[in-house]
Amino acid sequence: MCEAMAQGVLSKKLLSGKSITVSEPRKERRDELKQKLRINVTSNNREAAQSCRILVLSVKPQDLDSVLASLKGTLKPDQMVMSIVAGGRISVISKGLAHGAIVRVMPNTPAQIGEGMSVWTATSDITKRQLNQARIILQALGKELYVNDEKFLDMATAVSGTGPTYVFLVMEAMIDAAVHLGFARHTAYQLVTETIRGSIMYAMKSGKHPAELRNLVTSPGGTSAAALYELEKGGLRTVLSRAILAAYERSKSLGERKSPSA
Repeated sequence: MCEAMAQGVLSKKLLSGKSITVSEPRKERRDELKQKLRINVTSNNREAAQSCRILVLSVKPQDLDSVLASLKGTLKPDQMVMSIVAGGRISVISKGLAHGAIVRVMPNTPAQIGEGMSVWTATSDITKRQLNQARIILQALGKELYVNDEKFLDMATAVSGTGPTYVFLVMEAMIDAAVHLGFARHTAYQLVTETIRGSIMYAMKSGKHPAELRNLVTSPGGTSAAALYELEKGGLRTVLSRAILAAYERSKSLGERKSPSA
């Protein structure tokens, strides 16, 4: 995801490659990023942090505490920290870094092609200028939504952050069903992906509620009615609701830990 952010700001010409430094422990990955994006690379977190105005934290949740400890005391008061760490609470990050200017973001994978949805919030230490900088960066990844309470980040994780997973599973199931009917797999893939893409575009342009759109394509006794009967009988709505709730609870549990000691 951090690579997607770098690609986004580079493609929008918000920054040049020489203005971006990525800290990465694996040499092969550093070499790949340097060659692909023409950016600066290092294996030293403190070196990267000291040379930037905006520090992006993009690590696995289980690695967050050690990374924060390695950076504590490094940052200047006017540096902005943007965290895209799943479940990484602002309080944990702020205390771990001994730093107050924190932006927390929940992006999703379509950000890699500039079609993402990022939900974000910020501490009171973030200036108006920094808020604008954060917004511009996130707009390079797609759409963004600012919320004034961190609790909405866990909700966004379950809905938009994890959301592509639900869509991909539905796509996979539809493709497999089409193959079972007799279509070649590449044909099934095209039918499903174009149907989903077109349906989303139609829904967005119509402005109608999904229930209304569904009713418009469901003729009495028709194929859609037969299919919907099986989907409802199988509990599709309930299963999706439970999946989103499970993702929400998991996101909360990732953040329910003690802050690093001062």
